Amino acid sequence: MAMLHCAAAQTVYVVGDSLGWTIPSGGAAAYTTWASGKTFMVGDTLTFNFLTNQHDVLQVPKAPYDACISDNASGNPIMTGPANITLNAAGDHYYICTFGDHCQNGQKLAITVSGTPGASPPTIATTPPPPATPSPTSPSPTSNTPSACPPTPSSTPPTDGPTASTTPGGGASPPPPDSPSSAVLSSFFLMFLAFAMTFCILIVEESG
Repeated sequence: MAMLHCAAAQTVYVVGDSLGWTIPSGGAAAYTTWASGKTFMVGDTLTFNFLTNQHDVLQVPKAPYDACISDNASGNPIMTGPANITLNAAGDHYYICTFGDHCQNGQKLAITVSGTPGASPPTIATTPPPPATPSPTSPSPTSNTPSACPPTPSSTPPTDGPTASTTPGGGASPPPPDSPSSAVLSSFFLMFLAFAMTFCILIVEESG
C-alpha cells in the first residue's frame, strides 16, 4: 500500500503539453502559463519533448536563467529528445534551451518544487495515555494515619508511688522486707528457745 501511494504521488508532466519544448509563439509567458496552477513535488518527472540536435535543455540558477546564459549550470545540456528530468529536490528550478537565441525568445521554464511525495500531517492519537502509577510515599510526621505496628509496651510495670532508688538524704534505699522463709525460721527459733527455758526450769525445780 505504501508503494502504491508513493507511486500515485509521483506525476509525469509533459512540458508545454501539446506545444512541447520549442520556441513558443507567445514568448516566455507560454511556459509560465503552463506551469501555473500545477503542484510539482519531489519525485515528479518533467518530460521535454523536442527533436534531437534542434533543441536542448539545461538546468541553471536564477541569475543565468534571467540572463539566458549557461553559467553555473547543473551538469551538461541534454541534447537528445525527449529528455526526462526527475525533480529530486525542493525549491525553485530553472531550465533553458542553449541553442542560439532560443532562450531569449521564450524557450525557458521556471517552476517551484515542494515537499516529498505522500507527505501527510502527523496523526494525533485519540486514546489517552494510561494514568501514571503514583509512587508510594512515606507518611509525613504530622500524618494521621496509624503506624503499621503499635508501640511495644514497656516490660517494667508502672509504679504508683515514687521509686526507691534513692532517698531524700542521698543514702541507699532500705532493705526489702523479710521473706516468708525468714519468718518461719524466726518462729521456730523462738519455740526452741521457749522449750529450752522450760526444760531448764524443770531441772532446777527437781534439783531443789
